[in-house]
Amino acid sequence: MPTDPRGSHREPIAPRAAALPQAAPAAALAAPSAPRNSAVRPLRGVASAPVPPLQPGRPPLAILVDFDGTIAKTDVADQILLRFIGEQYSLDDAAYSAGIVGSRTLYTSQVKLLPGVPDEVVALADAQPLDQTFGPFVVRALELGVPVEVVSDGFGFYIEPALDRLGVPGIPVITARTIFDGRRATMDFRFGHPDCLVCGTCKRQRVLAHQAAGRSVAMVGDGFSDRYAASLSDLVFAKGALIDLCRTEGWAHSPWRDFADLLAWLDATVAAWLADPASLPRHGNRPFICGPQVWGRGRTDPPART
Repeated sequence: MPTDPRGSHREPIAPRAAALPQAAPAAALAAPSAPRNSAVRPLRGVASAPVPPLQPGRPPLAILVDFDGTIAKTDVADQILLRFIGEQYSLDDAAYSAGIVGSRTLYTSQVKLLPGVPDEVVALADAQPLDQTFGPFVVRALELGVPVEVVSDGFGFYIEPALDRLGVPGIPVITARTIFDGRRATMDFRFGHPDCLVCGTCKRQRVLAHQAAGRSVAMVGDGFSDRYAASLSDLVFAKGALIDLCRTEGWAHSPWRDFADLLAWLDATVAAWLADPASLPRHGNRPFICGPQVWGRGRTDPPART
């Protein structure tokens, strides 16, 4: 019987009953100075993972966090591909980074080259180092009534075990499902966009879903797979290649090191919101840069850059 190794959808838990802070230290990071994201638009498609309704008295803020290179200190998918498909991975990565091919196209072909029995793949994924400050960050966010979810355009199966090792309470994980049946591996892109087939997981739609619920969205990431979500988010915390992308595109962003930095920012942001509800950036009119609204329906690879 096919198995999805140690991976299942984490059910979100209700925020703990806790008093919101009356004061907080100055933020370790400066938030971007201006609203950055698109106006709220109606949503369609994408696998069902409803966002929690905004409760009175809770901060209108949601935090979306990439996994590979962000919660994990390495890109776990890249480590797996480098180990099991070798030279082909280098060619694929160069094409993806150049914007020539979409991640869904690549993963569909790459997953076929992985072992059908997951033991070695899981062991390699489990050996990757994690940011130990993520657990306390999530706990604090939930105490404040701020939803946090993991959004990952990767293989997905290693995220649940990693969050368990970090002691992270139940939060949504938005990612693909990898299935090993003993003979081959396959992927189910359950959070892909129904009309745009470029990305395996559509992070952009998660940004829009939380904004439609009345929240500002902070995107935390490190690389190329975060660009479409970052383009619409109200706040962007970037490291690695995502910093270069933000600079190239002229997007406001804040560099970060670990989730201890973001914990200080979160406390200060909620304290500022309590003092002035207008302090959180709100949805501006930022245009789409991807998806069927820009590329038309059914596109599998991004258009050539001009």
